[in-house]
Amino acid sequence: MNLTVVTATRVEAQAARKALSPGVRVVECGISLARQCEFDGIAISCGLAGGLRDDFPTGTVIVPARVRRPDGTMLECDAELTASLTTAARDLGYRVANDPLITSAGLVHGAERAAWAPEYAAVDMETGLIRAERIACVRVILDTPQREISPAWLTPLRAAFTPSAWRDLPFLAREGPRCSAIAAAVIAASENKKRRS
Repeated sequence: MNLTVVTATRVEAQAARKALSPGVRVVECGISLARQCEFDGIAISCGLAGGLRDDFPTGTVIVPARVRRPDGTMLECDAELTASLTTAARDLGYRVANDPLITSAGLVHGAERAAWAPEYAAVDMETGLIRAERIACVRVILDTPQREISPAWLTPLRAAFTPSAWRDLPFLAREGPRCSAIAAAVIAASENKKRRS
């Protein structure tokens, strides 16, 4: 069955292409999957997430069993893929959680984070929009309740003209590529293990 690794941004796509074998299709679909949301076969959402809980720091790997879509319905992730990705993350030495993820239409901040935290580990803007036969997700927490980033970063050009967003630059430049690479490495390790077995 065909595998597509679904990313939102150039940073996430570059990390996936670097980590994965050339035969794996990696697509950069834009924030909120603006360019594509339907895929054949297996689709694995790969990239960054916003943490909702104080006990999940930057770098925590989230491989959710379930994802809440923006319309409130639940996406059940493929159990076999989820188990394989979870094992791969643990084998690589990363802290991993299978708690549910929520896909939001925008960046979640402050009180909204706290409201979702009892039920969900993290938030992204893509996974719940994916349409495919089998779906799984590997997201790595970037921003947290203790370290929020400006909503201006949804549009980098806007952030360039928002001085208050500039203070996020060192954090994003350091942690964005690192966390994207972790997500890609987990998928690569899972795929490598399947090829060997």
